[in-house]
Amino acid sequence: MANPLVQKLQHRDTLSAEEQAALEALSLDTRSFRVGETMVRQDEVQDRSTLLLEGFAARVRSTRSGKRQIVAVHLTGDFVDLHSFVLKRIDHSIEALTPCRIASVPHTALTAITERFPHLTRLLWLSTVIDGAVHRAWLAAMGSRSAAGHLAHFICEMFLRLQAVAQTEGQTMRLPFTQTEIGEILGLSSVHVNRTLQNLRAESLLRWQDGVITILDWAGLQRAAEFDPVYLSLQKEPR
Repeated sequence: MANPLVQKLQHRDTLSAEEQAALEALSLDTRSFRVGETMVRQDEVQDRSTLLLEGFAARVRSTRSGKRQIVAVHLTGDFVDLHSFVLKRIDHSIEALTPCRIASVPHTALTAITERFPHLTRLLWLSTVIDGAVHRAWLAAMGSRSAAGHLAHFICEMFLRLQAVAQTEGQTMRLPFTQTEIGEILGLSSVHVNRTLQNLRAESLLRWQDGVITILDWAGLQRAAEFDPVYLSLQKEPR
């Protein structure tokens, strides 16, 4: 099976054989997590970063009163907390939304990457820059789109991100989230999520059954979402 981080970065630039080998070496120390398990705890000092090899994970902000908000969704090939390499302590937790397999990458190994491979360092930096762009897109969608447009935007984004790591088949993708989790992502109640999903189905834009989404009208879904994928930086070009 191809290394998903290699796939993700090669979607945006060409990697040398030596760079690919360096990335493969980062993926050796693996662990598995069950649904709902915490991979990284909020406010704890970190000496390693987490590379998601399989599954879906969420960045979660929790308040002292117990309220929580999903502030990012990560998928196969994502470094879910690469920013902890320089921050050391992060202000959110990382939780498994599905069964996950991860590689735990010591910061000492990332230091070696930055010292030996400047081009690879730029590509890893690009990953964190894109994380920030996705976060801004989520904020804009939450504040300026209807519930249907917001959900459509999230589906468009997830499809293209999954496609970049060969996790789609035709116009179909696996997105096994509960309506409660979708609500925590979009800032909506599960009842509102259900009603909004029914609206998208009624317009024949998609089919969503048992955690599998088939996009029936990609152009129509993009229009409903006012979706412009430029923030995902999916084009392949020298970095």
